[in-house]
Amino acid sequence: MSIKEQLEQAKTGFIARVPEEAQMNIFRHIREQQQSGIVFGLKEGDEAPNFTLSNPLGEQVTLYDELAKGAVVLIFYRGSWCPYCNIQLRGFQLLLSEFRKHGGQLIAVSPQSPDNSISQTEKEELTFQVLSDTNGLVSESYNLLFELPDYLQNTFIYTLKRDLTEFNATDRWVLPVPATYLIDKDRIVRHAYVNPDFMQRVEPQEMIDLLKEIEAK
Repeated sequence: MSIKEQLEQAKTGFIARVPEEAQMNIFRHIREQQQSGIVFGLKEGDEAPNFTLSNPLGEQVTLYDELAKGAVVLIFYRGSWCPYCNIQLRGFQLLLSEFRKHGGQLIAVSPQSPDNSISQTEKEELTFQVLSDTNGLVSESYNLLFELPDYLQNTFIYTLKRDLTEFNATDRWVLPVPATYLIDKDRIVRHAYVNPDFMQRVEPQEMIDLLKEIEAK
């Protein structure tokens, strides 16, 4: 089953499970971002900003060091509480050997705390780098970070029972717009998929095909 098909199933479950008022607030925020005129994220041809973040083992991972080894598929996601993010990460994990076969590696970044990243890597059996950007500074450098409006904060706290400040170990109500980048060894973004509709994600096979094009040059 493709990621798209799994995401559609998850959306159907969301509509059946989540109270209507909460759904309205969530879809309202997606529309507001889509209609805001803001261009989120980097675009193809941009130079990817460097960063150093910790993985669940407390090890420091630096993007430019990883790029010296080969192209990187860099995924910004909301957190392990997000079923759409988990579908995406599992889909990429399933094809990890294909990414490596063609000289690529995966790095996933979210604002969740290192403890929650540990739980996620164990639960989802992720074997690529999963890094914690707890204050959202890296997401901000990639022009992805946004602050949740009050009405959405209330939806998270009172309906979804999810306090993001607690989950992310910060005092900021922030999340990244989900994004997936293919960055080559020269630090240049070769492909960018950025979508405020967090229920939509890029297929891993599409990224592998693009990686093959880089490998062939």
